[in-house]
Amino acid sequence: MKRNRKNVDKNPLVEAIESRITDAILKYGELEFHDVEIEAEELEIVLQPMMHRVVVPVIEKKVKELIKVSFKEPKIEMPGKIVEVKIGATKSEGGTRDRVLIIGGETLPPYYYILGKEVMPHPPIIGADVFDMKIPLPRVVRQHFEDVLDDPIAWAKRWVDKYGAELINIHLVSTDPSIKDTPPSESAKLIEDLLQEVKVPITVGGSGNPEKDVKVFKKIADIAEGERIVLNSLNLDMKLEEIGEHIRNKDCIVIDFSPMDLDKAREINRKLYDYLPKERIIDDLNIAGIGYGLEYGFTVIERARLSALKGDEELQHPLVAAASNAWAAREAWLKMDPYWGPKEIRGPAWEIITGLVALLAGADYLMVVHPLSLKVLKDVIDFLLKGEGPRIDDIYDWVSAKF
Repeated sequence: MKRNRKNVDKNPLVEAIESRITDAILKYGELEFHDVEIEAEELEIVLQPMMHRVVVPVIEKKVKELIKVSFKEPKIEMPGKIVEVKIGATKSEGGTRDRVLIIGGETLPPYYYILGKEVMPHPPIIGADVFDMKIPLPRVVRQHFEDVLDDPIAWAKRWVDKYGAELINIHLVSTDPSIKDTPPSESAKLIEDLLQEVKVPITVGGSGNPEKDVKVFKKIADIAEGERIVLNSLNLDMKLEEIGEHIRNKDCIVIDFSPMDLDKAREINRKLYDYLPKERIIDDLNIAGIGYGLEYGFTVIERARLSALKGDEELQHPLVAAASNAWAAREAWLKMDPYWGPKEIRGPAWEIITGLVALLAGADYLMVVHPLSLKVLKDVIDFLLKGEGPRIDDIYDWVSAKF
């Protein structure tokens, strides 16, 4: 209430009311009047700033010491462990290979850097594809091997000598009864010659015919004794007892193929345990290319690896993924709208991305068909495990590149 303070002393009652109103506003932020009568000839209510009533004196505080908090590294342990598989044998081990490749041994998910970078005892390996006969291949692949497509040994040597392949996957497609029906003895002679000419470890793939592959693999296992080669692959359609018994006392490794089915993977592994120790078995759950089921192949590989680490003993095997399956997608090699980019780059990119996805899911062994895929994926593996790679500012060299 505003009064003429020059001529009128403040009424004690007014002063008391003013004080209570001020206190109420400061405390509650608002004020409501109920059942109040005010008689006056002239009434003026002015809410004066009352900042002087709420000023808090500034107290200077000095920090004497920060609270000490120690960092405790997370202790993450998983009960399962992936078995180690050794591929190839050097002269001192009874073979003729110039190197030995070991895969497996993981106790944590792939590239689990929260516990440091030593999470994978052995880096993933990459095998280069070769075929025992000339087969239809995209031009972007053919141009690197055009003059050796009829000579699998020369093809393999080019992979090793020119492109630095550490492992050769030779596929005996001609043994298929519906193609050339090449006899097992002839295929065995080819592998014998390949072992003499190329000194990296070897994986021998069949035609996919379950009956013929058993005969071929038995012959290959005989002539390659001591080399610790890989037979690719065994499946539930085969007479596993026959091949298992034959290679029981051999030193070859096998790949068990069970396309995107963990139950079948467990089943075939259980059957082979009667003949082979776990350290001679690699699992292939299949991987598809972009647009052909890559996302499903990724999840199956990931589920297998995590289940194994959680204690599923029937899945505790290294995993192989054929990134070369990416070429089954026509988008990888077909001439398309310029929006898709040049197929010379698009094709290898399809294979590289497929391989990268498989690596992140837990694959220990990749198969590729294009030299650029081999180089890039090796660089990616080095970067993931060692932190070695291009500098960030190098990005400007390729984001603006024109082909």
